[in-house]
Amino acid sequence: MEYVYASLLLYHAGKEINEESVKKILEAAGIQVDDVRIKALVAALKEVNIEEAIKTAALPVAVGGATPAATPAQAPAEQKKEEKKEEKKEEVKEETVEEGLASLFGF
Repeated sequence: MEYVYASLLLYHAGKEINEESVKKILEAAGIQVDDVRIKALVAALKEVNIEEAIKTAALPVAVGGATPAATPAQAPAEQKKEEKKEEKKEEVKEETVEEGLASLFGF
């Protein structure tokens, strides 16, 4: 994941995402660098529109939003059911976003 973070940091800074720059960021963070992974990442990112990928990946989380709080008149059992449903929905959304990003970057 740190390799993707380094790439996103470079993208945000407006710098070119290349093997040397990714390696420098990882080394600066004290991470032991795997040159093969860096090469694979850089090669995979050449075919990706990062701005579009970020927008697409962030969309499911933004669309879901927060649900309004339960009214005090609701029974406790109803509140528990709603909480469980909400937790399950959040877990599914997080997995979807992570899986989407992972497939974009070849992980």
